[in-house]
Amino acid sequence: MREYELTVLIHPDLEMNLEPATDKIKALIEGNGGKIVKEANEGKKRLAYSIKGQDFAVYYYYELELPAAAPAKISSVLNITDEAIRYLLVAKDPRREKLMAKRQERKAQEDKEEE
Repeated sequence: MREYELTVLIHPDLEMNLEPATDKIKALIEGNGGKIVKEANEGKKRLAYSIKGQDFAVYYYYELELPAAAPAKISSVLNITDEAIRYLLVAKDPRREKLMAKRQERKAQEDKEEE
Protein backbone atom coordinates (compact mmCIF):
# COMPACT_ATOMS: atom_id res chain seq x y z
CA MET A 1 0.00 0.00 0.00
CA ARG A 2 1.27 3.45 -0.94
CA GLU A 3 0.79 6.66 0.95
CA TYR A 4 -1.28 9.44 -0.61
CA GLU A 5 -2.52 12.91 0.24
CA LEU A 6 -6.07 13.91 -0.66
CA THR A 7 -7.37 17.46 -0.45
CA VAL A 8 -11.05 17.98 -1.14
CA LEU A 9 -12.74 21.35 -1.62
CA ILE A 10 -16.24 20.90 -0.24
CA HIS A 11 -19.15 23.10 -1.32
CA PRO A 12 -19.40 26.12 1.06
CA ASP A 13 -23.16 25.66 1.59
CA LEU A 14 -22.36 22.43 3.47
CA GLU A 15 -20.14 24.25 6.00
CA MET A 16 -22.66 23.99 8.85
CA ASN A 17 -23.07 20.24 8.46
CA LEU A 18 -19.94 18.65 6.98
CA GLU A 19 -20.54 15.18 8.43
CA PRO A 20 -22.58 13.71 5.56
CA ALA A 21 -20.03 14.90 2.98
CA THR A 22 -17.01 13.71 4.96
CA ASP A 23 -18.71 10.41 5.82
CA LYS A 24 -19.33 9.86 2.10
CA ILE A 25 -15.63 10.48 1.35
CA LYS A 26 -14.51 8.20 4.21
CA ALA A 27 -16.82 5.43 3.01
CA LEU A 28 -15.44 5.82 -0.50
CA ILE A 29 -11.85 5.49 0.73
CA GLU A 30 -12.50 2.57 3.06
CA GLY A 31 -14.75 0.85 0.50
CA ASN A 32 -11.82 0.73 -1.91
CA GLY A 33 -9.51 -0.89 0.64
CA GLY A 34 -7.90 2.32 1.86
CA LYS A 35 -6.98 3.44 5.35
CA ILE A 36 -7.18 7.02 6.63
CA VAL A 37 -4.03 7.86 8.58
CA LYS A 38 -4.80 11.51 9.28
CA GLU A 39 -7.58 13.96 8.50
CA ALA A 40 -7.93 17.65 9.11
CA ASN A 41 -10.54 20.31 8.48
CA GLU A 42 -8.58 23.29 7.16
CA GLY A 43 -11.65 25.53 7.32
CA LYS A 44 -13.45 27.77 4.87
CA LYS A 45 -11.13 29.73 2.60
CA ARG A 46 -11.48 32.13 -0.30
CA LEU A 47 -10.56 30.60 -3.65
CA ALA A 48 -8.03 32.24 -5.96
CA TYR A 49 -10.60 32.00 -8.76
CA SER A 50 -14.22 31.00 -9.00
CA ILE A 51 -14.90 27.24 -9.31
CA LYS A 52 -18.38 26.13 -10.37
CA GLY A 53 -19.66 29.61 -9.46
CA GLN A 54 -18.26 29.48 -5.93
CA ASP A 55 -15.75 31.96 -4.43
CA PHE A 56 -15.26 30.01 -1.18
CA ALA A 57 -14.80 26.35 -0.25
CA VAL A 58 -14.19 24.24 2.85
CA TYR A 59 -10.78 22.56 2.59
CA TYR A 60 -10.58 19.00 3.96
CA TYR A 61 -7.22 17.18 4.03
CA TYR A 62 -6.56 13.43 4.32
CA GLU A 63 -3.43 11.31 4.52
CA LEU A 64 -4.20 7.85 3.17
CA GLU A 65 -2.79 4.41 2.53
CA LEU A 66 -4.30 2.96 -0.65
CA PRO A 67 -3.85 -0.19 -2.73
CA ALA A 68 -2.77 0.19 -6.37
CA ALA A 69 -6.22 0.26 -8.02
CA ALA A 70 -7.93 2.53 -5.49
CA PRO A 71 -6.74 6.01 -6.66
CA ALA A 72 -8.40 5.61 -10.07
CA LYS A 73 -11.67 4.42 -8.51
CA ILE A 74 -11.68 7.22 -5.92
CA SER A 75 -10.95 9.84 -8.59
CA SER A 76 -13.76 8.62 -10.83
CA VAL A 77 -16.30 8.86 -7.98
CA LEU A 78 -15.06 12.26 -6.73
CA ASN A 79 -15.40 13.63 -10.28
CA ILE A 80 -19.18 13.14 -10.14
CA THR A 81 -19.77 13.90 -6.45
CA ASP A 82 -21.82 17.06 -5.93
CA GLU A 83 -20.35 17.83 -2.49
CA ALA A 84 -16.78 18.03 -3.83
CA ILE A 85 -16.11 21.13 -5.91
CA ARG A 86 -12.53 20.07 -6.64
CA TYR A 87 -10.03 17.52 -5.29
CA LEU A 88 -6.35 16.65 -5.56
CA LEU A 89 -5.06 13.13 -4.91
CA VAL A 90 -1.26 12.76 -5.03
CA ALA A 91 1.25 10.15 -3.91
CA LYS A 92 3.45 11.24 -1.00
CA ASP A 93 7.12 11.64 -1.78
CA PRO A 94 9.25 9.75 0.79
CA ARG A 95 12.25 11.96 -0.04
CA ARG A 96 10.31 15.03 1.07
CA GLU A 97 9.54 13.40 4.42
CA LYS A 98 13.26 12.72 5.00
CA LEU A 99 14.14 16.30 4.03
CA MET A 100 11.58 17.73 6.47
CA ALA A 101 12.91 15.51 9.29
CA LYS A 102 16.48 16.69 8.61
CA ARG A 103 15.37 20.32 8.66
CA GLN A 104 13.65 19.84 12.02
CA GLU A 105 16.75 18.18 13.48
CA ARG A 106 18.97 20.98 12.22
CA LYS A 107 16.64 23.62 13.67
CA ALA A 108 16.55 21.83 17.04
CA GLN A 109 20.36 21.75 17.14
CA GLU A 110 20.56 25.47 16.28
CA ASP A 111 18.08 26.26 19.05
CA LYS A 112 20.18 24.29 21.57
CA GLU A 113 23.35 26.12 20.49
CA GLU A 114 21.69 29.52 20.98
CA GLU A 115 20.77 28.67 24.60
